[in-house]
Amino acid sequence: MNEQSAAQLRYLNRQKRHRLTVVLSRALILIGFFCLWEFCADRGIIDSFIFSSPSKIAACFMDMTRDGSIYRHIWVTLYETLVSFLLVIAISILMAVVLWLCPKLSEILDPYMVVLNSLPKSALAPLLIVWLGATTTTIIVAGMSVAIFGSILNLYTAFRTADPEKIKLIYTLRGTRIQALTKAVIPGSIPALISTMKVNIGLCLVGVIIGEFLAARQGLGYLIIYASQTFKLDWLLMSIVLLCIMAMLLYAVINLLEKLYQRQISGK
Repeated sequence: MNEQSAAQLRYLNRQKRHRLTVVLSRALILIGFFCLWEFCADRGIIDSFIFSSPSKIAACFMDMTRDGSIYRHIWVTLYETLVSFLLVIAISILMAVVLWLCPKLSEILDPYMVVLNSLPKSALAPLLIVWLGATTTTIIVAGMSVAIFGSILNLYTAFRTADPEKIKLIYTLRGTRIQALTKAVIPGSIPALISTMKVNIGLCLVGVIIGEFLAARQGLGYLIIYASQTFKLDWLLMSIVLLCIMAMLLYAVINLLEKLYQRQISGK
């Protein structure tokens, strides 16, 4: 028993050291990149006007925090991304349920879903502006258009590949198709749903930025376009860095939800 406990302790220590090594390596790579960037810009190896530098980006961010304008741009992009993401998840679940309950309908719509998913979504943005106008609604719809068809296909595939033995058992006990859906299909598809959410949060952000490029007067996408047109490249690179941070934080939140779900499952 003592030998087993000692072996477990050694294994846990190795896992901790591995995680610490990964975290430190990631941090060192990021710090090294910024240091190299700053050094090259300071020494004139790269043109600091074109490529900017971390110190200029930080100074630009501090200037915009003083007047509060950057908070408005961040909030607008975050709000539009979250709304489009939540709508995509809700509609995807609803459509996947309908398709699973009506197999004939899924056979009819399958080629259309594949084509719509393959369509380049950036081509739809100008059309959405004509249809809906240059409004927040247009940007949210643009964010949804990037993710929704792939999300429906992924969830429907997860529903179709749910544990057949559980479904057969429910039907053997004279359960209904709705009961099979609620007792076996949806609970068994939660891991696939979380994986789809991880992908969708990034896609929705991309779609929102595409919409803001064309139809916004505020937001990080608008800031990027405005900065590129006025050659304020510090603003442009600062906006890109903020988008990277936003995407990382949103992904981390969903990753935390996945860990909480796994912990709940393992604790049962």
